[in-house]
Amino acid sequence: MIRLLLLLLVLAGLTACTTAPPHNPGDICAIFKEKDDWYDDASEASKRWNSPIPVMMSIMYQESRFVAKAKPPRKFWLGFIPAGRLSDAYGYAQAKDGTWKWYKDKTGNWGADRDDFDDAIDFIGWYNNVSHRTVGISHTDTYSLYLAYHEGHGGFKRRTFAGKPWLNRVAGKVSARAQTYTAQLARCEEDLKKGGWFFGIF
Repeated sequence: MIRLLLLLLVLAGLTACTTAPPHNPGDICAIFKEKDDWYDDASEASKRWNSPIPVMMSIMYQESRFVAKAKPPRKFWLGFIPAGRLSDAYGYAQAKDGTWKWYKDKTGNWGADRDDFDDAIDFIGWYNNVSHRTVGISHTDTYSLYLAYHEGHGGFKRRTFAGKPWLNRVAGKVSARAQTYTAQLARCEEDLKKGGWFFGIF
Protein backbone atom coordinates (compact mmCIF):
# COMPACT_ATOMS: atom_id res chain seq x y z
CA MET A 1 0.00 0.00 0.00
CA ILE A 2 2.82 2.39 0.91
CA ARG A 3 4.61 1.58 -2.36
CA LEU A 4 1.43 2.34 -4.29
CA LEU A 5 1.05 5.70 -2.56
CA LEU A 6 4.68 6.58 -3.28
CA LEU A 7 4.21 5.65 -6.94
CA LEU A 8 1.11 7.84 -7.17
CA LEU A 9 3.00 10.75 -5.61
CA VAL A 10 5.85 10.35 -8.10
CA LEU A 11 3.45 10.23 -11.04
CA ALA A 12 1.64 13.30 -9.72
CA GLY A 13 4.95 15.13 -9.47
CA LEU A 14 5.89 14.22 -13.02
CA THR A 15 2.52 15.43 -14.27
CA ALA A 16 2.94 18.71 -12.42
CA CYS A 17 6.31 19.25 -14.08
CA THR A 18 4.75 19.10 -17.54
CA THR A 19 3.52 22.51 -18.67
CA ALA A 20 -0.04 22.25 -19.94
CA PRO A 21 -0.96 24.17 -23.10
CA PRO A 22 -2.85 27.43 -22.59
CA HIS A 23 -6.63 27.15 -22.25
CA ASN A 24 -7.32 29.80 -24.91
CA PRO A 25 -4.60 29.55 -27.59
CA GLY A 26 -6.56 31.79 -29.95
CA ASP A 27 -6.06 34.85 -27.74
CA ILE A 28 -2.45 35.95 -27.23
CA CYS A 29 -3.41 38.17 -24.29
CA ALA A 30 -5.09 35.24 -22.56
CA ILE A 31 -2.02 33.09 -23.27
CA PHE A 32 0.36 35.56 -21.66
CA LYS A 33 -2.02 36.16 -18.76
CA GLU A 34 -2.15 32.43 -18.01
CA LYS A 35 1.56 31.74 -18.63
CA ASP A 36 3.01 34.70 -16.80
CA ASP A 37 6.65 34.18 -17.85
CA TRP A 38 5.94 33.47 -21.53
CA TYR A 39 5.64 37.12 -22.47
CA ASP A 40 9.08 37.93 -21.09
CA ASP A 41 10.57 34.93 -22.93
CA ALA A 42 8.90 35.91 -26.21
CA SER A 43 9.88 39.56 -25.77
CA GLU A 44 13.53 38.66 -25.21
CA ALA A 45 13.56 36.43 -28.30
CA SER A 46 11.88 39.17 -30.33
CA LYS A 47 14.51 41.72 -29.34
CA ARG A 48 17.37 39.28 -29.89
CA TRP A 49 16.33 38.18 -33.38
CA ASN A 50 14.14 41.08 -34.55
CA SER A 51 11.22 38.70 -35.01
CA PRO A 52 7.79 40.03 -33.96
CA ILE A 53 6.12 38.21 -31.09
CA PRO A 54 2.87 37.52 -33.03
CA VAL A 55 4.85 35.95 -35.90
CA MET A 56 6.76 33.60 -33.61
CA MET A 57 3.68 32.69 -31.59
CA SER A 58 1.57 31.98 -34.67
CA ILE A 59 4.24 29.62 -35.99
CA MET A 60 4.40 27.84 -32.63
CA TYR A 61 0.61 27.56 -32.55
CA GLN A 62 0.61 25.89 -35.96
CA GLU A 63 3.46 23.54 -35.15
CA SER A 64 2.40 22.23 -31.74
CA ARG A 65 -0.69 24.07 -30.42
CA PHE A 66 1.67 24.96 -27.54
CA VAL A 67 2.02 21.32 -26.46
CA ALA A 68 5.45 21.00 -24.84
CA LYS A 69 6.16 17.41 -25.83
CA ALA A 70 4.38 17.36 -29.18
CA LYS A 71 5.49 14.75 -31.72
CA PRO A 72 4.48 14.08 -35.34
CA PRO A 73 1.88 11.37 -36.03
CA ARG A 74 2.98 7.76 -36.28
CA LYS A 75 3.41 5.94 -39.58
CA PHE A 76 1.63 2.64 -40.17
CA TRP A 77 2.39 -0.16 -42.60
CA LEU A 78 -0.65 -1.72 -44.21
CA GLY A 79 -2.72 0.79 -42.32
CA PHE A 80 -2.31 -0.75 -38.86
CA ILE A 81 1.31 -1.85 -38.15
CA PRO A 82 3.22 0.88 -36.22
CA ALA A 83 6.32 1.99 -38.14
CA GLY A 84 7.77 4.91 -36.21
CA ARG A 85 6.93 8.58 -36.57
CA LEU A 86 6.83 10.73 -39.69
CA SER A 87 9.92 12.67 -38.52
CA ASP A 88 12.09 13.29 -35.46
CA ALA A 89 10.51 16.73 -34.88
CA TYR A 90 9.72 17.40 -31.23
CA GLY A 91 8.49 20.00 -28.79
CA TYR A 92 6.85 23.40 -28.98
CA ALA A 93 8.63 24.38 -32.20
CA GLN A 94 8.60 20.91 -33.80
CA ALA A 95 12.32 21.31 -34.50
CA LYS A 96 14.09 18.29 -35.98
CA ASP A 97 17.20 16.83 -34.36
CA GLY A 98 19.62 18.21 -36.94
CA THR A 99 18.07 21.69 -37.03
CA TRP A 100 18.05 21.89 -33.24
CA LYS A 101 21.73 20.93 -33.15
CA TRP A 102 22.43 23.64 -35.76
CA TYR A 103 20.64 26.17 -33.55
CA LYS A 104 22.64 25.18 -30.47
CA ASP A 105 25.92 25.25 -32.41
CA LYS A 106 25.24 28.70 -33.84
CA THR A 107 23.85 30.33 -30.70
CA GLY A 108 25.90 28.59 -28.02
CA ASN A 109 22.68 27.74 -26.18
CA TRP A 110 24.00 24.28 -25.35
CA GLY A 111 21.46 23.51 -22.62
CA ALA A 112 18.44 24.31 -24.79
CA ASP A 113 15.52 21.87 -24.66
CA ARG A 114 12.80 21.62 -27.26
CA ASP A 115 10.12 21.16 -24.60
CA ASP A 116 11.05 24.41 -22.81
CA PHE A 117 9.04 27.38 -24.04
CA ASP A 118 11.85 29.92 -23.66
CA ASP A 119 14.25 27.84 -25.75
CA ALA A 120 11.62 26.97 -28.36
CA ILE A 121 10.48 30.56 -28.89
CA ASP A 122 14.12 31.63 -29.15
CA PHE A 123 14.67 28.92 -31.77
CA ILE A 124 11.75 30.18 -33.87
CA GLY A 125 13.02 33.76 -33.67
CA TRP A 126 16.52 32.62 -34.60
CA TYR A 127 15.25 30.58 -37.55
CA ASN A 128 13.17 33.50 -38.82
CA ASN A 129 16.23 35.71 -38.61
CA VAL A 130 18.25 33.17 -40.60
CA SER A 131 15.45 33.14 -43.19
CA HIS A 132 15.69 36.92 -43.39
CA ARG A 133 19.48 36.89 -43.82
CA THR A 134 19.80 33.94 -46.20
CA VAL A 135 16.74 34.18 -48.46
CA GLY A 136 15.71 37.80 -47.89
CA ILE A 137 12.32 37.27 -46.27
CA SER A 138 10.98 40.27 -44.37
CA HIS A 139 10.73 39.83 -40.60
CA THR A 140 7.01 40.61 -40.86
CA ASP A 141 6.20 38.34 -43.83
CA THR A 142 4.66 35.54 -41.79
CA TYR A 143 3.42 33.69 -44.87
CA SER A 144 6.86 33.32 -46.43
CA LEU A 145 8.59 32.79 -43.10
CA TYR A 146 6.35 29.82 -42.41
CA LEU A 147 7.00 28.33 -45.83
CA ALA A 148 10.75 28.59 -45.17
CA TYR A 149 10.26 27.16 -41.68
CA HIS A 150 8.40 24.16 -43.08
CA GLU A 151 10.41 23.52 -46.25
CA GLY A 152 13.85 24.63 -45.07
CA HIS A 153 15.86 27.37 -46.74
CA GLY A 154 16.98 25.14 -49.59
CA GLY A 155 13.42 24.06 -50.26
CA PHE A 156 12.20 27.65 -50.11
CA LYS A 157 14.80 28.69 -52.69
CA ARG A 158 13.73 25.81 -54.95
CA ARG A 159 10.07 26.77 -54.36
CA THR A 160 9.12 23.25 -53.29
CA PHE A 161 6.00 24.77 -51.72
CA ALA A 162 4.66 25.64 -55.17
CA GLY A 163 3.51 22.06 -55.66
CA LYS A 164 1.86 21.83 -52.26
CA PRO A 165 -1.47 23.69 -52.27
CA TRP A 166 -2.26 22.40 -48.78
CA LEU A 167 0.93 23.96 -47.41
CA ASN A 168 0.11 27.32 -48.97
CA ARG A 169 -3.30 27.17 -47.29
CA VAL A 170 -1.64 26.43 -43.94
CA ALA A 171 0.80 29.32 -44.43
CA GLY A 172 -2.20 31.56 -45.08
CA LYS A 173 -3.75 30.46 -41.78
CA VAL A 174 -0.49 31.14 -39.93
CA SER A 175 -0.32 34.60 -41.48
CA ALA A 176 -3.93 35.35 -40.56
CA ARG A 177 -3.34 34.22 -36.99
CA ALA A 178 -0.29 36.48 -36.74
CA GLN A 179 -2.47 39.41 -37.78
CA THR A 180 -5.05 38.47 -35.14
CA TYR A 181 -2.34 38.12 -32.49
CA THR A 182 -0.92 41.51 -33.50
CA ALA A 183 -4.27 43.24 -32.98
CA GLN A 184 -4.81 41.46 -29.66
CA LEU A 185 -1.32 42.21 -28.36
CA ALA A 186 -1.77 45.91 -29.13
CA ARG A 187 -4.55 45.96 -26.53
CA CYS A 188 -2.67 44.31 -23.69
CA GLU A 189 1.09 44.71 -24.19
CA GLU A 190 1.41 47.80 -22.01
CA ASP A 191 -0.11 45.86 -19.11
CA LEU A 192 2.19 42.92 -19.83
CA LYS A 193 5.23 45.18 -19.74
CA LYS A 194 4.21 46.41 -16.29
CA GLY A 195 4.25 42.89 -14.94
CA GLY A 196 2.06 39.86 -15.50
CA TRP A 197 1.00 39.22 -11.90
CA PHE A 198 -1.62 41.99 -11.85
CA PHE A 199 -2.54 41.80 -15.52
CA GLY A 200 -6.05 43.06 -16.15
CA ILE A 201 -6.62 44.38 -12.62
CA PHE A 202 -5.41 47.98 -13.02
